[in-house]
Amino acid sequence: MRQAADDFEEFAHARTPHLYRTAWLLAGDRHQAEDLVQETLAKMFRAWRGISRIDNPAAYAQTVLARTFVSQWRRRRLVEQSYAEVPEEIAQSPGDTELRVALQGALSELAPLDRAVLVLRFFEDRSVEQVALDLGKKPGAIRTRTSRALDRLRAVLGDDAVHLASL
Repeated sequence: MRQAADDFEEFAHARTPHLYRTAWLLAGDRHQAEDLVQETLAKMFRAWRGISRIDNPAAYAQTVLARTFVSQWRRRRLVEQSYAEVPEEIAQSPGDTELRVALQGALSELAPLDRAVLVLRFFEDRSVEQVALDLGKKPGAIRTRTSRALDRLRAVLGDDAVHLASL
């Protein structure tokens, strides 16, 4: 029992930064991202005894994170209004900061499911099939949603898209 708790603690310490980055991109708010990571780790802890049956616990944690985000969004249905706040530890250079702020602002304009699809596809570098599995959708629906979400993202960024590409 103690060994399982130690194994989980090691896993949580190793995966938390990556989970937080994904959660921040999905939620657009530092506090919501922290809550999302905490809830994901709590769900992982409850499932930890059966973790030996899972081939890739890190990928499973990402799936739990994505599903928890979508689930929370469905419950809230835009009741809360979040404002983007860029964590200081993410910024690395002035151009990088501009890019991150512009991209986070543009992502926050998208519907949460569109945001989840884009973050999982392009920031987490997941295949269409993996995103479909993570979000409980069909691959064709993910391809369509990706295309439409990218069109919306380009429309939101407007002329800034050209400027951001040069950063």
